[in-house]
This record gives sequence, structure tokens and C-alpha cells, in this order.
Amino acid sequence: MPVSGGGPLSGKTALVTGASRNIGREICLRLAREGAHVCVNTRRAEEEARAVVAEVEAAGGSASLHMADVTDEAAVAAMAEAAGPVDILVNNAAIRRHVPFLDSTLADWREAQAVVLEGAYLCAHAVLGSMQAKGWGRIINMGGVSAHMGMAERAHVSAAKAGLIGFTKGLAKEFGPDGITVNCVVPGVIDTVRDPGGLSPGQASAVPIAVGRQGRPEEVAETVVHLCQPTSAYITGATIHVNGGAYLP
Repeated sequence: MPVSGGGPLSGKTALVTGASRNIGREICLRLAREGAHVCVNTRRAEEEARAVVAEVEAAGGSASLHMADVTDEAAVAAMAEAAGPVDILVNNAAIRRHVPFLDSTLADWREAQAVVLEGAYLCAHAVLGSMQAKGWGRIINMGGVSAHMGMAERAHVSAAKAGLIGFTKGLAKEFGPDGITVNCVVPGVIDTVRDPGGLSPGQASAVPIAVGRQGRPEEVAETVVHLCQPTSAYITGATIHVNGGAYLP
């Protein structure tokens, strides 16, 4: 990554949740390259998140670590205060485990809704006031292609990700007059380090993709960063798919 500083996002502060690896890490690196100070959030992967901060700083960028559970209202409020005022919020924290529906529990369901949907609500609620006061802001909600295509054993996650679409549109309408844009970026099958219980390499390779390969985290990050630019002020309420043609709306 080239040395950052003086870019179009210079002077902006970006908070990226679930940012210790994969797409979240790449978003942090790219936002820092554009000049933003990046707040790297994780719930428990402290060592990996510190490595992201170090990587940003080694390239000449600015970053800080913020340990917080996005489902904890008090923790999110404290994180926003420590990081703020936040100009860019990327709601990337997620649950990706596969669970056969009849084997799933109400706890599985509630965990997915809490992390994906309620986490996005709490983080947005914590930063939108300062964005509104400044008259500028960018919120990116990270969706999931399973919410559009359907996927066995992921009803709990698909429902939560589908909720983000309505959440995105509602905020876009309400805060558009304040110079704040809100969009949803939906990655397809991306070549990432997967958690136990997530999509297996075999399952991932079975998804037909028009371009003939899985995506790379940096390709998703490029779209996110584009939406954060001052020049993207006329894009809001959109759901943008980055999936190589695996799903064609």
C-alpha cells in the first residue's frame, strides 16, 4: 500500500467494524490510503486488529484500535466518543455460520440479528448526530448475497442481511438533506479466511460466477471507498453488488 496522507479523505475519521481481517482489513487499508484516520474495531481479535493498525501506520497512514462489541449499546457509545467525531462508518461486523434451520436455536437467530442488524443500528445511532452537525457523512452497510439469492442453512443470516437493505433506504431518505449518504455494498463469494461453520471452500467453488473466479477483498474495498468519496455525494440508498456476476439483479 502506498504511503497515505493528503488524499481526498484527509481530515476524515472512518470507523470500520469487524475490521481485523479479510474485507474489513482491506477497507481500512484503502481508506487510510485516501487520507482518512481509520478506527479499527474488533470484538475479540485484538492481535489481528493491532496488526491492521500497524500495517496502516507502516505505510504512513493513521489508525487506532477500538475494542468493542457492536451489540453492546454502552460499548458502542464509548467507542464512538473515543473515535469521534466519525465522518465515515462502515458496518462490516457480521455472523457467517451455517446452521441447518431445524438444528438452529432462537439464540442462533437472535445472535445474527444482534450483530448484523442491531449492531448497524447502534453504530449509526452513535455517529449520525455528529455527521448531521457537520453536514457531511458516509455510512456503508455491508450486505450479503444470501439475502438476495437465498442459501440453505443461512436463514438467520439472510434475514439479518435483508434487513440492512431496508435500514439503508430509511436512513438515506431521512439524512440525505443533511449531506449524509447511506449505501449497502453486497459482496459475492470472496476468497477470505473463513470461520469454522462458515461457507466451506467446496461450497464456495460450487457457486457459478460469470467471471470464473472468486472475488478478492480488495475488490470489495474499492467499491466501499468509492462510495466514501466527496465526489460520490449523489449515490445514496443504493444496494451495490460486487459478485463477479454470481448474482444478477
